[in-house]
Amino acid sequence: MKIKHCEDLNTLVSLSKRRGFVFQSSEIYGGLGSCWDYGPLGSLMKLNVKRAWWNAMTRRPDIVGLDAAILMHPTVWKASGHVDGFSDPLVDCKACKTRFRADNTESYLLRKECPQCGSQNLSEERNFNLMFKTHMGPLEDSASVVYLRPETAQGHFVNFMNCQQSSRYKIPFGIAAIGKSFRNEITPGNFIFRTREFEQMEMQYFVKPGTDEKFFNEWKETRHNFYMKYGIKAENLRFHDHEKLAHYARAATDFEYKFPMGFSELEGIHNRADFDLTQHSSFSGKSLEYFDEANKEKYIPYVIETAVGCDRLFLAFMCDAYREEISTDEAGKEDTRIVLGLHPELAPYKVAVLPLSKKEELSSIAGKLRNQLAEDFDVTYDEAASIGKRYRRQDEIGTPFCVTVDFDTINDQAVTVRHRDTMVQERIAMSQLNTYITTKLKSF
Repeated sequence: MKIKHCEDLNTLVSLSKRRGFVFQSSEIYGGLGSCWDYGPLGSLMKLNVKRAWWNAMTRRPDIVGLDAAILMHPTVWKASGHVDGFSDPLVDCKACKTRFRADNTESYLLRKECPQCGSQNLSEERNFNLMFKTHMGPLEDSASVVYLRPETAQGHFVNFMNCQQSSRYKIPFGIAAIGKSFRNEITPGNFIFRTREFEQMEMQYFVKPGTDEKFFNEWKETRHNFYMKYGIKAENLRFHDHEKLAHYARAATDFEYKFPMGFSELEGIHNRADFDLTQHSSFSGKSLEYFDEANKEKYIPYVIETAVGCDRLFLAFMCDAYREEISTDEAGKEDTRIVLGLHPELAPYKVAVLPLSKKEELSSIAGKLRNQLAEDFDVTYDEAASIGKRYRRQDEIGTPFCVTVDFDTINDQAVTVRHRDTMVQERIAMSQLNTYITTKLKSF
C-alpha cells in the first residue's frame, strides 16, 4: 500500500468545502477576501483545538485565564507601539500594478509569483498601518477613533495587576487568553494560513529579571511537547531563531511547520523583557511594579510570550493528519481511502453510529445508542448509502470509531466497533460501549 500525504493546499480547500470544515465567508455574494467561515465540522474541530491549548495552559498551577475586550482604550496601542510602528513596507510594480510587501520582494521574484510580470521596476517603499480603525460614539472624528485589536497580548499587560492581585499568584505566573484579532493584511492567502480576521491563543508568562532566559528555554520545550502530544510529525516541525528582533524583544524563536507551501511560522516564543509593562506604566501613570514579599523588593517583571494562531494551528493539524492510502487489487485496480488521522481530542466527532439498515428494528436501537453515546462524546448518525461508503465518509472527516448496529444486535445487544486507523473490528456489548470508547480514546 502506498501512502500519499497532503502536497497541495487545494486538496484541503476541496475537502473543507465538501465535508463542512471551512467555507469562504459571504460566498453567495462572491466572498470577502481572506475571510473564512467554519462549518459544522470545522466549528467543532476549532473548538477542540482551542480546548486542547486552553487545557495545556490553564490546568497548570501557575497560569490563569483572561477574556479581554476587543476594543481597548486607544492609548493602549500608542503605548504598545502599534500606532507608530505596526506597519508593513509596501512597494508597487510599475509594470503590472501589483502591490506587495517589500520584505518579500526577493522571495517573490525568485518564485516568479509576484509581481505577476516578473518585473523589477518597483516603486519606493511606503508604510501601511495594519490596524483596522473604527469609531466609538455618535461622531466620526479623530477623538472617537478606536482600533480593532491586532493582538490579544495587550489585554494581558493592562490586566497584569488585576490578575495578579485577584488570583494572589506569585511570580512566576502566566495569563492565557484566546480571542479574535484583526489585521489589514496586504498579502493574505494560502487558505486560512494568513487572514484578516483570526483567533489568537497567547500566553504571557511573568518572571523575575535574570530568570528570563531559563523560562524562555523551558517554554520552547513545553510547547514542542504539546505538538508531539497531538500527533504533529517531528520532521514537519523546526525552530527558527530570529536574527533581527522586534523592538520589544530580547530573544525570539518560531516553531515553523512544513505546510504544502513550505516551512512557515506556526507559533512564536518571545522574550519581551519589561518593555510592555514599562510602557503601560509610563503612559497610564499607574505603577505596574511587582512586590516580592519574600525578598522585600520591587521590580517590573520580564515577560515570556507564547503566541499561536488558532486558524493556522487548525490548518497544520489538518495538513499533518491528511493521508491517502492507495492499494491495488490482484487485477491491478487501484483503490484510494482518504483518512484524516486526527488525534481523537481534535476530531470533530469521536463516534459515528451506523445502522446496517433503515428498518425500524435497527434504527430505533441505533437512535437510542446515539443518545447514550452523546452523554460522553460528540456523535454523528448516518444511515444513507452502503456501510462501506459510510465508513469512508467517516474516515475522511477523522472520526476515530464507527459503531455498526446490525440484525444480530437485536438478540445479543452488541455492536461492531470499527477503528479508523487500523480498520480492525470488535464486537462490544452496548452496555459497555461508553466505557470501551473512553478507554480507547485515552490510549491514542
